[in-house]
Amino acid sequence: MKNILIILVCSILLTNCSNRYVLGERCTEADTTTKMFERSWIWAVDRGMSKDDFDSRINKKNCPQKVVKKTLIF
Repeated sequence: MKNILIILVCSILLTNCSNRYVLGERCTEADTTTKMFERSWIWAVDRGMSKDDFDSRINKKNCPQKVVKKTLIF
């Protein structure tokens, strides 16, 4: 298990040379017809894309709020 973790961390560090990674929950805008969106905790961003362009398309505001259903227990 320890070896798998080391390999995963090393692969992320080595691929970081070619791309920029954004960590944290972010979502794309939901499609108006299908209501589908993308949600991820790790985003690989091309170095050619500026931070402002990425943040305008993919951000935390686009993530839907979690709805907690309350039930009454008698």
